[in-house]
Amino acid sequence: MSAWEAVILAIVEGLTEFLPVSSTGHMIIVSSLLGIASDPFTKTFTVAIQLGAIASVVILYWKKFFQSIDFYFKLFTAFLPAAIVGFLLNDFIDQLLENVLVVACTLILGGIIFLFIDKYFERKQEVEHSLSVAQAIKIGFFQCIAMIPGVSRSASTIIGGLFQGLTKKEAAEFSFFLAVPTMFAASAYKLLSFYKEGNSLAENQIVLLIIGNVVAFVVGMLAIKSFINYLTKHGFKIFGYYRILLGALILLFYFLGIQLSIV
Repeated sequence: MSAWEAVILAIVEGLTEFLPVSSTGHMIIVSSLLGIASDPFTKTFTVAIQLGAIASVVILYWKKFFQSIDFYFKLFTAFLPAAIVGFLLNDFIDQLLENVLVVACTLILGGIIFLFIDKYFERKQEVEHSLSVAQAIKIGFFQCIAMIPGVSRSASTIIGGLFQGLTKKEAAEFSFFLAVPTMFAASAYKLLSFYKEGNSLAENQIVLLIIGNVVAFVVGMLAIKSFINYLTKHGFKIFGYYRILLGALILLFYFLGIQLSIV
């Protein structure tokens, strides 16, 4: 992996991690088009640079993270279901990740849902209120759905928040907050597994990880700010069309015999 390839992947990560469009689907396409999908370091890189993305959440919402113990308790209860499911089904999830047809189909299915979801929730987004612990853990169960590649962690948690009566802004922001422990755990686990398998990072790979995290951090901040504004004004429909287009593109590549993989 070269420096410019690392920058491209980091830009994609920063743009897509917090949008309901599946960063996994984008990484599959971009890494394959760059010709680095088969590189063992690529998979570790695409997960490790999530640290830069979640740092953007902490910086943008730093006051929230110094607000109260109650805030952390809600994050923990929401994080717990995905942590348990991810630990128990890690091998199965990795097998699904290798199946680009699963990614493509879930992208398209999620896109179809997004075309109609604004109308379903249009009368339930009027009053902001404080999130309860019970609501937080229910959103955590929605996050488990995102274990299926292509679903999008952001999409599942935002929809989970909407089902708990949150406004679009509240649901999106809690999705960002929940990304911090979830993505930190995923990145730490992937790096630990990388070393346990007898691998080590060369000096140039460490530099690439630094570059990737810095770029993902900057782009992630811009994406979060833009997404909140767009979502509250225009809703999900544009993301629905985009997901359907992306899923169809992956299917096209697959049936044309173009190798798509991030493993």
